[in-house]
Amino acid sequence: MILTAIILTGIGSYLMRVFFIFALARYQFPPIMLQALEYVAPTVMAALVVSLLTTPNGELVAGVPEIVGLVGTAIVAKVSGNHILALLTGMTTFWLVGWIV
Repeated sequence: MILTAIILTGIGSYLMRVFFIFALARYQFPPIMLQALEYVAPTVMAALVVSLLTTPNGELVAGVPEIVGLVGTAIVAKVSGNHILALLTGMTTFWLVGWIV
């Protein structure tokens, strides 16, 4: 029963993605929409970081590994402009500093 649910969920997820790819393949996005989409990744990253570094009361709970990881991520993101590389750098730095400390 669980295997059936997993397979059906996977098929449904795949079909939803394929539908939008085929439905929008013949349309050209307006330039302002493409420009706005450039800000999606940094916005999502910022939302995730802020939610992970604060308590429900809004108090900051960042330690040394978190701060060093954030600084490393910010530097790599600014220099390279590559969000995946920035994420990998930040997580690697966070884990290494956490392991050392």
